[in-house]
Amino acid sequence: MTPKANWSYPTAIKFGAGRIAELADHCKTVGLKKPLLVTDKALAPLPITQNALAILEAAGLGRAAFSDVDPNPNEQNMAEGIAAYKAGGHDGVVCFGGGSALDLGKMIALMADQAPSLSVWDLEDIGDWWTRADAGRIAPILAVPTTAGTGSEVGRAGVLTNSVTHKKKIIFHPKLLPAVTICDPALTVGMPRFITAGTGMDALAHCLEAYCSPFYHPMSQGIALEGMRLVFENLPKVYANPHDLESRAHMMSAAAMGAVAFQKGLGAIHSLSHPIGAVYGTHHGTTNAVVMPMVLDFNRTAIEDRIEKAAAYLGIAGGFDGFRAAVMALRAELHIPENLTAMGVESARLDALTEMALEDPSCGGNPIEMTRENTRALFDACM
Repeated sequence: MTPKANWSYPTAIKFGAGRIAELADHCKTVGLKKPLLVTDKALAPLPITQNALAILEAAGLGRAAFSDVDPNPNEQNMAEGIAAYKAGGHDGVVCFGGGSALDLGKMIALMADQAPSLSVWDLEDIGDWWTRADAGRIAPILAVPTTAGTGSEVGRAGVLTNSVTHKKKIIFHPKLLPAVTICDPALTVGMPRFITAGTGMDALAHCLEAYCSPFYHPMSQGIALEGMRLVFENLPKVYANPHDLESRAHMMSAAAMGAVAFQKGLGAIHSLSHPIGAVYGTHHGTTNAVVMPMVLDFNRTAIEDRIEKAAAYLGIAGGFDGFRAAVMALRAELHIPENLTAMGVESARLDALTEMALEDPSCGGNPIEMTRENTRALFDACM
């Protein structure tokens, strides 16, 4: 059958150490006069954030920031951010930080000026639900990642947790793609080691699941493969030496590549990780790393040939088993927990987590169809 697919690829990326200095110029280019910088609580007082605010202030763009962002942001965080946005009379958002800050900043820009009758949950990534939003009322977005994992800086969606149901939802609109992204690897140097590890493994999970997804998208396929190479070669280096700026840059590339690649699809790693993060508040990338080997085993019959080809490209001997062993070795080097039990997940919650995993849109891209029975067994294998 002749392939048929719809593809969309990303935005203007300003890549390089020190390029945060261009922040105000790029704000002005997209027409911003009074942006709101959205970041997280831990990042807000740090020098890199204060420097970004100083750059905006020196250019006459104000010095406004919102930082009440939870690790797994929810609609309450969004409402508070929108209140700050409106109170300050802002005209756009600078998303500054890791995946949580980037995702919440996007949600604020998306919903601040929409009709009151429209709920953010009406824009979940289902069919053409995104058309419910008034595109002309979405504020301009600039993204400045300070971690190398989520890839939200080149994405058209954000993940928001429902504080009532504890379910993560993917909210989508094409205009959530940042107008400009500044990828400055110098901003990632101060990351705690466990965040370096978790976000790096998130990038690997994005690339791996995209590569294994059964859908037709050869551009994403190639990007995913090269993204995996960059992670395997550079994540151990930045974990051992946080000041290795060259390797930091390669990890930033891998993070963006993973998010571009997963337009091809995600799978069981993410459909398990999303509900665990929503219920237990675990770090998303670290959770991905914990379940990764078990999901490889789960999908083996469908992906073995493909993984053998990836292993050959990556210089990993031993085909599928060699690739799995390389993942295990990387996890050990980064001190990733061995299983979900070590992360505090309780056996009594597995039935509920199974139902949540099956509702997650990521499971639709898994190479093996996920059912209630095999997904529950997969959770057991992860314990």
